[in-house]
Amino acid sequence: MKTIISSTKLVRQLGDCLARVKYRGEAFVITKNDEAVAELLPAGISHKGNWSDIAASLAALPFDEEFADDLQRVNQLDRLPENPWD
Repeated sequence: MKTIISSTKLVRQLGDCLARVKYRGEAFVITKNDEAVAELLPAGISHKGNWSDIAASLAALPFDEEFADDLQRVNQLDRLPENPWD
């Protein structure tokens, strides 16, 4: 279970929170203005998700159909500088 803590309280109790993470394996959800902004977890712990979560996240990303064309235009404009001593 993750403990919810405000960023202000975390700053005031950072040493204690870090000890709880290190020695007890606790996790914290850090909030700013009552909105979750970060998590403090023991090192080596990662979020676990399944393939459907990953697919849903990828599907939610914005897609720019002209991006490849933009890259091609930039590459065409990219030239080596001329030698000023020629």
